[in-house]
Amino acid sequence: MDTSSLALLIPLAPFLVGALVVWTKHQRKMAEIQVEATAEKAAQYASNARELEERVRVLERIVTDGSYDTALQIEALRDQREADAQRAPAPAKRVN
Repeated sequence: MDTSSLALLIPLAPFLVGALVVWTKHQRKMAEIQVEATAEKAAQYASNARELEERVRVLERIVTDGSYDTALQIEALRDQREADAQRAPAPAKRVN
């Protein structure tokens, strides 16, 4: 590279630095969005896992406890789930 080419690139340096700053800010913002989405998914998975654990506990109790009528307990749980579903607010729609 000769000196005349280098002399032409020197005035462009502030623009290149400015473009680098804008690109860096954009990359940081995209990383923050990714972290928020990942945290939200982790919370959803944890909630789902808790619900499944509770269902397994109920099923274990029904299977191991012979003093109750199994069909009545299952119906009671079904009724309770329907009542809980009616009381719970509808989940907000997410946009990816």
